[in-house]
Amino acid sequence: MITWILVMHIAVLGYWLGSELVINSTYRYVSYSRAMPFAERQRLMDHVMVVDQHVRYALVLQAMFGTMLAASYGLVPGGDRLVTIAGVIGVAWLGFVEAVHRLHKTAIGKALAAIDRGSRYVLIAGLLALAFGLVGGDWGMPLWLRLKLGLFAGVISCGVGIRFALIAHFRTWAIMASDGVTPERNAVIERTYVRATSVLVLLWVFIAAIVAVSVIKPA
Repeated sequence: MITWILVMHIAVLGYWLGSELVINSTYRYVSYSRAMPFAERQRLMDHVMVVDQHVRYALVLQAMFGTMLAASYGLVPGGDRLVTIAGVIGVAWLGFVEAVHRLHKTAIGKALAAIDRGSRYVLIAGLLALAFGLVGGDWGMPLWLRLKLGLFAGVISCGVGIRFALIAHFRTWAIMASDGVTPERNAVIERTYVRATSVLVLLWVFIAAIVAVSVIKPA
């Protein structure tokens, strides 16, 4: 059981990075394709948003398998019971993420999206509380695990940062869809791509650090 969870925990990391690379590559192509008809650019942007779901799935899966693995190794209290609880919550969370995506154009979808955004801040706070021992200080978690949790909070924070960086993109994109494409508006899209990618690079640095900590396991 532990071996299976460990394999999935590692595999999800590759799935996550691969999805990020596809998203960024396609988004760059769309952002800099000034001569492309806007309808075609819109079609590709719709594809980017679909692929973006895989990053969201990966976040949930990493949290789920990471918790299951920590419980299986006895690094956190709960044992098999926590493994089961983490699995049930993880599956429910995946369903919620899918519902947010499928219903995003409806009123209930917008409400679910707001809950989803808020949950990121709660998760970041919870991970940092565990990393600094504010919660579970008497659990005896090793330093390397606390470091991983803190770095994972950094990964999620970068995801939030990318959302903020993309606000200008979606605002300008909507104007382009209604009022037409201009060189000035294209310039905004291109600058937004650079800002969002800068945050994405930081996210990759955090993930690389998580891998390093997992291998080295500093005491």
